[in-house]
Amino acid sequence: MSGSVRLRKEAESDLAEAAAWYERQRPGLGRDFLNEVESMLESIAARPFSYPQVYRSVHRAIIKRFPFSVFYRVLGVEVVVLAILHSTRDPSRWQSRR
Repeated sequence: MSGSVRLRKEAESDLAEAAAWYERQRPGLGRDFLNEVESMLESIAARPFSYPQVYRSVHRAIIKRFPFSVFYRVLGVEVVVLAILHSTRDPSRWQSRR
């Protein structure tokens, strides 16, 4: 399956906040983070069911190089990203976004 990926507003905010934080740590690191996330989103779009379900119909894909995970649902041919969160964040943050 190769469907479309849509980020909910909350996931877009997660992504922007994390990229800005990394960019403040070292110029260019924010861009590196965004590239890793983009690569993961492409992988998810190509093979959405290859990542484990962690809660009901929500899947989690762990991003390489950065301690973040993408939480998403597959709705037909569309992947809906609920959250992009640091691995130490409380899981209730994404669970409330169902």
